Amino acid sequence: MIKLKDFPRIMICAPGSGSGKTLITCALLRILDRQGLNPASFKCGPDYIDPMFHRNVLGIPSRNLDLFLMGSMGMKEALCRGAEGRDFGVMEGVMGFFDGQKPDSFEGSSYDVCASTGTPAVLVVNCKGMSLSVVPLIKGFADYDRDGAIQGVILNNVSPMIAASLREKIEEETKLPVIGWLPKMPEISLESRHLGLVIPEEIPELCDMIDKVADRLQEHLDLDKLLEIANSAKQIMLLKDFDIPKEDKKPHGTYRIGIARDEAFCFYYEDNLDMLKLMGAELVPFSPIHDKKLPEVTHLIIGGGYPELHAKALSENRSMREDILRAAKAGMPILAECGGFLYLQEKLSDPDGNTYDMAGALPGQSHMTDRLSHFGYVTMTGAKDGFYLGEDQEIKGHEFHYYDTTDNGEECLLTKPSGKSWRGYRSENKVFAGFAHLYYPSCPEFIKRFLNA
Repeated sequence: MIKLKDFPRIMICAPGSGSGKTLITCALLRILDRQGLNPASFKCGPDYIDPMFHRNVLGIPSRNLDLFLMGSMGMKEALCRGAEGRDFGVMEGVMGFFDGQKPDSFEGSSYDVCASTGTPAVLVVNCKGMSLSVVPLIKGFADYDRDGAIQGVILNNVSPMIAASLREKIEEETKLPVIGWLPKMPEISLESRHLGLVIPEEIPELCDMIDKVADRLQEHLDLDKLLEIANSAKQIMLLKDFDIPKEDKKPHGTYRIGIARDEAFCFYYEDNLDMLKLMGAELVPFSPIHDKKLPEVTHLIIGGGYPELHAKALSENRSMREDILRAAKAGMPILAECGGFLYLQEKLSDPDGNTYDMAGALPGQSHMTDRLSHFGYVTMTGAKDGFYLGEDQEIKGHEFHYYDTTDNGEECLLTKPSGKSWRGYRSENKVFAGFAHLYYPSCPEFIKRFLNA
């Protein structure tokens, strides 16, 4: 019997990127926390960085909700995991509200996530450079939204002198309530770099910044209307674990997995970590920058991040590089994605062209390019029966990188939803590394093989 529970929630969406979704989401999380609620946060799509901002506010992990990586049922289960022990959900959308995996489809879009999870949306509109033109923009979105997912509007960067009259006109023309507005705050900005926003740890004043935004937003927020919209969300199923056979669920501590976590390596899906723990892993964080040696572990995972920005510090930690090289040569099972893949090679050139020694577990060198390489979702298929991914086995993932290497490997076939494909990933001894960020629950057998290697 399926059991359901109430979980009030909203989706913060926008007409396009750069509208202020992340800042508004963080401010709302702070406001809800101040009101004595117990919010949880979620991010639509495969993004790693926005969830770091959510976590900075709440002190708990934020979860991704992604239809391509998880499928509809898997996404609902991820929502349930995030809702456990919490009483309110705030989802941050991705790109524009209707922007999907393909230019002519909203499949996988924030709108699609709303429809799949029964979540009402609040549209954040950046009013910079506009006044009355905001009205037809919002009306167009409301008219195109045939299912009525958009239930409210928040105006961002709006002049206080016109906010009241603009609000009245929007509500008259669109029938959507303007539940809040944020004035122009030129002193507040989130800087970007080639992979998106900078990470929260690089903004020392971030907490103060979010508090200031929350203060101003709270002055002009109809909290009762926000709660009313959130309470219209459909019920969700009670928590369901990943689809893992009972015999594959081992006691905690059966495996000790070293997880590289510091300024250079910080891109991890929370579902991946939960799955590892459910299958018996104790996760042991370590820093390839700051720690002098590896902890006592049986496996290693080195995720993505920004090793190119910390290449000098990584190179100077020679004892850690040597420890990792010894572990690889001794046959320790090692997974490395994107930034981790760069670190395991012999050389890494930073964005300024300076070249540094890396771990050397894989031959080759990496360098910055002037464009994105293989950007977007991929399905990775084993080209032969390897240690971790069997022949013709599939695992879902995502690529987003400006770096390239002298040898990206040919272990697997990576295919975009458009059908375009190429070879990638390398396997040497028990090291498995490449550019794609993998979503483990899409292929539990992959992690079973890794743990049992």
